Amino acid sequence: MKTRYYALVMGIIFAVIGVAGFIPGLLSPLDPGADLAVTALSGRLLGLFPVNVLHSIVHLLFGIWGIAAYRSFRASRGYAKSVAVIYAVLLIMGFIPFLRTTFGLIPLYGHDIWLHALIAISAAYFGFMADERAEDRDAVTYRS
Repeated sequence: MKTRYYALVMGIIFAVIGVAGFIPGLLSPLDPGADLAVTALSGRLLGLFPVNVLHSIVHLLFGIWGIAAYRSFRASRGYAKSVAVIYAVLLIMGFIPFLRTTFGLIPLYGHDIWLHALIAISAAYFGFMADERAEDRDAVTYRS
C-alpha cells in the first residue's frame, strides 16, 4: 500500500470512529472506577474501546488530518511519522496508572492499548520505512 493511501484510509477510519463516538447507541457504560473528569458521551465504543467526547474529537481531528495529508507523499509521510510517534506515546501512557486517562480528560486504557500499538506499528512502517522512490515509480506520469 502506498503511503498516500495509508493516510487516506487511516483518515477515513479515524473520521468514522470519531463520528461513531458521538452516537450514544454505540456506547456501553464505562467501568464504575473510570476516573474521568470529562464524562460527556463517555462509554465503551462498540462495547470495547473506552471513549468520551474529547476522545472522539481527537479521532475526528486525526481523520481530517489524514484525509488532507493524502494530497502528497510528503504530507502523508509526515502524517504517518506523527501518528507513529503520537500513538506510541499514547500506548505507553495507557500502561501508567495516573496517565491512563490523560489526567482525567481522555481514556487510554483497556482495548485502546493494543489498538494504539497496531496503529503505531503500521504508521511507523509507512512513515519511516516506505521508500519514496518506490512511491514515485508507482505514480502515473502524464506527458503532453
